[in-house]
Amino acid sequence: MIKLLWAERQKLRRSNIVWITIFAAVMAAVIVFAGGLDVYEGPDVQYGLKAVHDGVRLIDNPGWYMDEVQPWATFFVLPAVIALLGSYMICREEQEDTMKSLRLIPVDEAKLTIAKMMITFLFSILLYLLLFAITFLIEAVLHFSDLSAALVMGSLKEYFLDGVGVFLAVSPIIALVSRMKKGYWLALVYTEIYSFAGLLAGMSNILKNYYPIMAVFNLSGYHITTVGNILKSTVVLLLCGCFSVFILRGLPHREH
Repeated sequence: MIKLLWAERQKLRRSNIVWITIFAAVMAAVIVFAGGLDVYEGPDVQYGLKAVHDGVRLIDNPGWYMDEVQPWATFFVLPAVIALLGSYMICREEQEDTMKSLRLIPVDEAKLTIAKMMITFLFSILLYLLLFAITFLIEAVLHFSDLSAALVMGSLKEYFLDGVGVFLAVSPIIALVSRMKKGYWLALVYTEIYSFAGLLAGMSNILKNYYPIMAVFNLSGYHITTVGNILKSTVVLLLCGCFSVFILRGLPHREH
């Protein structure tokens, strides 16, 4: 398995798709920063350790930027590119016609698929940690002295668990697209629709605990909610992961 993970990592180093996903994360951070230059007009809002004050640019409120990048990146960007990466890794041998060569050597294709999903899982976490690093750097430049250790560590935990949760949420789409074998770019389209629908699900007090993309925010602690709701969301995401395993088990694999 270690050799398979190393091999998949080497393949990704030669692929432009990694740079596409990183570029997407950076652009999400840039767009939210641009939106934060607007002055907030309204009553002061306090949410946990974060606050927004009237008459102040949004970006000048400590913690606002780290807080706001999470939902925008999750609803519109990162799940789609993570699903694209995962389906690309699984489908590339078939679509680039290298599977025939792989079958000439003693490679367990089931273990190869597991390695690809593990790499996608790690990449999902690293991508969210990259986003945290970007947002923390901007926050530190703007108002380092106003950032508390609790706020920074809390945000780090949220971004880390966002990476875990988003992978689980999109894993069924990765598996389905891989099973369909009609083009890994379909994962980008399907996941974008799936993620955007999370905005609508968030309007329902029931669906926001069960819809996978919204469940990510309960798991990570981005939403301040009850332990019961966190457990419900965690179960939903774990079921997504189990469903993807069930689908991937149906792929034609040749064992050695």
